[in-house]
Amino acid sequence: MIRSVKHLTKFTITATDGDVGSVVDFYFDDERWAIRYLVVDTGKWWPGRKVLISPISVMRAEWGNQRLLLSLPRDRVRNAPDIDTHKPVSRQHESAYFDYYGYPYYWGAPGLWGAYPTPMLPTAGEIAQAGRQVAAEGQRAAERGDAHLRSASEVTGYTIHATDGDLGHVEDLMFDDVSWAVRYLVIDTSNWWFGKHVLIAPDWISNINWSNRTVTVNVSRQVLKNAPAYDRAAHLDRQWEAAYYQHLQQPGYWLDAGDARAAKTAQEYLRESAESPEDPLERRALPR
Repeated sequence: MIRSVKHLTKFTITATDGDVGSVVDFYFDDERWAIRYLVVDTGKWWPGRKVLISPISVMRAEWGNQRLLLSLPRDRVRNAPDIDTHKPVSRQHESAYFDYYGYPYYWGAPGLWGAYPTPMLPTAGEIAQAGRQVAAEGQRAAERGDAHLRSASEVTGYTIHATDGDLGHVEDLMFDDVSWAVRYLVIDTSNWWFGKHVLIAPDWISNINWSNRTVTVNVSRQVLKNAPAYDRAAHLDRQWEAAYYQHLQQPGYWLDAGDARAAKTAQEYLRESAESPEDPLERRALPR
């Protein structure tokens, strides 16, 4: 199911032997667009300390009780390597963190979570094989020192530039609660269309200027204005997503390679819509 990052903020984090703290922020990977860590404030138990929790450690969620249950005891979390959340998290810090928990690295392999599409613990043999595959990439990343991790709270408020002008600002992130992949940025367009929010998928982003706090997307304001309305109070289902992607004439992220080839690529559609003032939905139907 698609969940809101803002909704998950303030959730209580519970270890196998008691509470640890509450969620205050998230780090996401701006290359593969996945939530890599929950930032947890442990002030009630360990004053002045924040810890990172990988989705791999989350055993299950109690959405109604606003609680995430871990597969770890409290001492295991307490003794994890210190990471200063006020500074960029380097690949060296991540390596120390994953080594401490015995988790496989998510970088250096094609899957969203290394060799896997979801955060999970592999067998000992799979860990060894994956370790050999990521060793070279891990060394290169450590030398670069850039883990491409961004704070969700930092991105909130970034200005969105569409192909035909400003669109609004980032209000929230939406993620898949199985893979923890970031599926959408929620954009507040109230400066132009009162009360309307639209969704932007990471695949539609052409550039992010971190210093200027701007995000440029390959989609027009007019196309998004005519898209199905996004209701923040309702859960997103696949039927709504399919209608949204069909309006934009883009292949859904849930399609396999064969299905995706049957639909227009985002670049083709967006290039054509930018070149013509006509509504592209009136000129052609979605390829079958």
